[in-house]
Amino acid sequence: MGVMFRSSFQLEKLREQSVVEATLALANERADRLDKRIIEQDNAVKSLLDVGRRKDFGDQWLEVAGIQTPTIRAVLLVDLSSSSREVVAFASRAPGVEDEHFRRLLVGNMFSDMKLGAPDSDELRHLHKTYKGQSYLVSHWEREVAGRTYLVVLWHDVPRVIHELFPSLYPESDQQSRVNVVDADGRIIYGPPLSRGGLTIGRQFETTLYKWSLNVTMTSAEELGAAVARRRIVEIALVSLSGLVVIAGVIVILVAAARERNLSNLKSDFVANVSHELKTPLSLVRMFGELLQSGRVESDEKRDQYLRIIVSESERLGALIENVLDFAKVERGKAAYEFVECRPAEVVLRAIEVCRLRAEQEGFAIHTNLATNLPSVQLDERSIEIAVINLVDNALKYAADGKQVTVSVREVDAFIEIRVADEGPGILPEERKRIFERFVRGKETAQKRTRGSGIGLALVKHIAEAHGGKAWVEPREPRGSTFLFTISTKNRQDWSPTPSPDVSA
Repeated sequence: MGVMFRSSFQLEKLREQSVVEATLALANERADRLDKRIIEQDNAVKSLLDVGRRKDFGDQWLEVAGIQTPTIRAVLLVDLSSSSREVVAFASRAPGVEDEHFRRLLVGNMFSDMKLGAPDSDELRHLHKTYKGQSYLVSHWEREVAGRTYLVVLWHDVPRVIHELFPSLYPESDQQSRVNVVDADGRIIYGPPLSRGGLTIGRQFETTLYKWSLNVTMTSAEELGAAVARRRIVEIALVSLSGLVVIAGVIVILVAAARERNLSNLKSDFVANVSHELKTPLSLVRMFGELLQSGRVESDEKRDQYLRIIVSESERLGALIENVLDFAKVERGKAAYEFVECRPAEVVLRAIEVCRLRAEQEGFAIHTNLATNLPSVQLDERSIEIAVINLVDNALKYAADGKQVTVSVREVDAFIEIRVADEGPGILPEERKRIFERFVRGKETAQKRTRGSGIGLALVKHIAEAHGGKAWVEPREPRGSTFLFTISTKNRQDWSPTPSPDVSA
């Protein structure tokens, strides 16, 4: 900042420096303007030519040549694979004897000046040279077709560049500067002579007319001096602003650090919750497995009961592990979906059947309300089943007092809407948005120490977004919550799945 203060008071030096910098920047911009205009015409022709079709070679270009490529006079196709390098196709805007002269000049003289057969010879190149006292500009590139190498040549009409393109790019009415174009010998090709008293900067055209140079002199030096004075004030203001930016940066770092600490705590809670969820079904499976192994089972009815418990807890354990693995893929951005055409109601029913045994054991009744004549849509069956299972599982865990869960499927506008309604205590209004964030759990859930990993709803949200929809929660009257997510019924080409692995709201 001290350097900026010192430089702001060196007004005269800055004024001279600014005039030089402004003139140089203007020369670069004006020279690049011509190169860009010519290259745009080259690319326009490049997009219209089909090297493999000699019979109507250049016909598409001729239809738009006068509008899109005003300086290009003719296009030629040369077979480089032949020993004579003959011109096999030719299209001209003004056919005449000059076309034949150019053809002979190309074959006899220009080939030796082109870098043919180079590793990057398929890139657009330009040749600017004087032959027999006349300046020529050609654009060219190579193409491989059916094992043969062809050279495409665009012949630019240099007089038309001078008389039509230069006036439009460098008008004499420009009040900011004066411009002229000179050849390699310093002879003026276009524009007026420039006064020797002022600062004049010359710059060669880099890509196209590289044998010529553009000269620029500023006509608004006094205005630049005033601009320098304004720049001094601006720099002082920037010094002050930079101090504010530093302070703001420190605040942002502190806030980011606090968020990282909070996320770290949430991850620690997540690990603890998952460990607890894994431990409980494993303990039950082991205990009842040891009872069966020991043979100390009073009856066949008890044996069947123990086996049902082992199967149920194993399924629950597998579902939890699948949830964690799927969420890990989402976090790493590697979640992959296999979209197939199917009926969403059938997928939802399969997910409900997975949960029905546990629901009956816990005294829950699962009701369904599936609309008829739902359309088939593109979806990933496994991920939709996981989403429904997660929502039903949450209802069984967190709405145990209600003993009823209703799963509905209907079509709303261009979406399939899947609803899972419970009769539990509901979600606090301030928690409804954050409940779909990763590792976030409701306050009442944490106080009651209900088992859960905090990733189920985050996974549901990501699955919904990957299917062109969204996920949210609504309150029910008089009590309970309804969790919803949607699936787009459009073709997958009509919407873009959310690519981000960050499933926070």
